[in-house]
Parts: sequence; structure tokens; C-alpha cells
Amino acid sequence: MAISHLSKVDFDAVTGEGLALVDFWATWCGPCRMQAPILEKLDAELGDSVKICKVDVDEEPALAQRFGIMSIPTLIAFRDGKPVAQRVGVQGLDQLKDMLK
Repeated sequence: MAISHLSKVDFDAVTGEGLALVDFWATWCGPCRMQAPILEKLDAELGDSVKICKVDVDEEPALAQRFGIMSIPTLIAFRDGKPVAQRVGVQGLDQLKDMLK
């Protein structure tokens, strides 16, 4: 499954059902760019069992504010629309899988 980019328009619909991992990031953020290939690998490994999504905090400041994002990258795992795990900073593959358990 491809990594999708969310906006305030589709955020609740996409994260509201099943398991989703959302990366709050920005294009100018070095650690965010380091996180991207790890997310690609996670997406390739887990396929359709989890939705991997990204939210650009510069383009969607209301979503960043809604979830209290103070530092990026911040990754939040959602199960049926409810946040179940949150981590700040670059996360390795095993750490991401741990968030999704």
C-alpha cells in the first residue's frame, strides 16, 4: 500500500477505521527526511495491515495543533480513530512495529 498524504479534509476518514500510523513532518526537517525511507520499508513489510500516512505540519497547521505537535517528526499510531501510541524523533523499524502492536 502506498504512503498517503493527509489533509484536514480526509484525516478522520482515513484514520477512523483500522490501524494507521501518521508521521507529522515538514519538508525542511532533516530528521523527517531520515524517517521517510524507514516508513517506506515498514509499508513494504506490513502492506495492507496498516495505513502509513504523512501530514505536512506547514500545510496542515490545524491538524498539528489538534494533536499538540511541538516537535517533528512526531509519529502517532491510531486504532479506529483513537491515538494509541506516540513517539517523537526518528524511529527505527522495530520501534515503529512496536507502536503498532
